[in-house]
Amino acid sequence: QVQLVESGGGLVQAGGSLRLSCAASGRTFSTYTLGWFRQAPGKEREFVSAIKWSTPSTYYSASAKGRFTISRDNAKNTVYLQMNSLKPEDTAVYLCAAKGPIYGSDWYVPPFQYWGQGTQVTVSS
Repeated sequence: QVQLVESGGGLVQAGGSLRLSCAASGRTFSTYTLGWFRQAPGKEREFVSAIKWSTPSTYYSASAKGRFTISRDNAKNTVYLQMNSLKPEDTAVYLCAAKGPIYGSDWYVPPFQYWGQGTQVTVSS
């Protein structure tokens, strides 16, 4: 049973930084993609970033590129999302997700099968 547990959310002022963590368990993720999505009140869930478990491949949404960095620690089975230069519009519940096994060029494309519960990020102006 795949489990994804997020942590690291909180309240931060605009321009600040946060690092989110996603602890993954329940299987071997070597052929999987781990990703981050977010959902703000009244809005649809939005893709943020994804990373392959076994290669350095990463992918970012336009809003995340240049400000957010996704990384992983395979020894800890953990994926991180470093968020810098945060804006009030980044306020949302951030969810970790997993997809796999992956084989082709659509490795970062939804749908993702497994989801965490989410962690709240609030950016004040």
